[in-house]
Amino acid sequence: MSPVRYFEIPVASMPRAQRFYERVFETELELAEIDGNQMALFPFAEGQPGASGALACGPSYAPGKSGARIYFSVEHIDKTLALALHEGAEANYPVTEVPGFGWVAEFIDTEGNCIALHAAARTSGVKS
Repeated sequence: MSPVRYFEIPVASMPRAQRFYERVFETELELAEIDGNQMALFPFAEGQPGASGALACGPSYAPGKSGARIYFSVEHIDKTLALALHEGAEANYPVTEVPGFGWVAEFIDTEGNCIALHAAARTSGVKS
């Protein structure tokens, strides 16, 4: 089992970042204030696979490309990358196959963070 339990992605503008992540990952984030910081919590259900996480805005959070790289698991990597670019992200690493691991790609989000995507298989997610 992975030891990763929770992550926080630093943001400078919570409204901008929340809109971006909700649209790119087609989900709804829950706003909260935790220890004086603005948070937008990703969906999480106890006992289900995956780690919990949040967008975090406060004095100790500084967005940037040089921090840890978070990989979001997605079903359709091309579609998700296209959504990110459409919502204002910059491409950082193209969709690439990593033998034995799957497919990966990276983008720079609207806050300046480098975010990675992973898909077990490459499917476009676009209806023909």
